[in-house]
Amino acid sequence: MISLIAADEVAEGFCREVELDREQFFLVRKDGRLYLYRNSCPHLGTPLNWEEDKFLDPDGALIQCVTHGALFRIEDGLCLAGPCHGQHLFAVPFKIIDGMVSVDPARIAEATG
Repeated sequence: MISLIAADEVAEGFCREVELDREQFFLVRKDGRLYLYRNSCPHLGTPLNWEEDKFLDPDGALIQCVTHGALFRIEDGLCLAGPCHGQHLFAVPFKIIDGMVSVDPARIAEATG
């Protein structure tokens, strides 16, 4: 397992970018729960964020892609609107170990096939 960031560094309603093996991911906290996604739109594979750590729409309710405005549900990464409607962001499995968000790189590689 590789530790990415302290879980408490991601405040409620905010996102944090992290990097693993030169690949970008981001965490978002909603209703006290953390979610970890690959920073890649399923439509074009472009990064989602507007600027560093800025992934959410103006209301902070949905993840929004900067490239074409697609909107994704935070809880499961489902695209609700935009050219990738019905597709999902790539969710990354993780565990909180000693307060750190930790991932198994092999599980990420398995999931992306």
